[in-house]
Amino acid sequence: MTDAHHRLEPVWADGGYTGSLVEHCLAVLALVLAIVKRSDGMRGFVVLPKRWIVERLSAHLMRSRRLARDFERSTSSAEAMIYWSMTMVMTRRLVRSRSARG
Repeated sequence: MTDAHHRLEPVWADGGYTGSLVEHCLAVLALVLAIVKRSDGMRGFVVLPKRWIVERLSAHLMRSRRLARDFERSTSSAEAMIYWSMTMVMTRRLVRSRSARG
């Protein structure tokens, strides 16, 4: 099972995932799970470190209509759709940076 996750280094999770999941990830998957918590003094919406990366990725993926719902029958098909969606994101970024330069 650890061979499937060999490229993941630290994994960040929301404060709701505390508890036995941290030990399970370390023992079974050989992954270090770091919990990103809010401090007690925070009120309202506050951008938490590392959490915005996941939120931004989810927003990019949901822009692809096919990924907005779970239509795929196989995980390989779903994985291909994620690659396709992220290829679209990267292509837009490359075009935008090239047009800004020249």
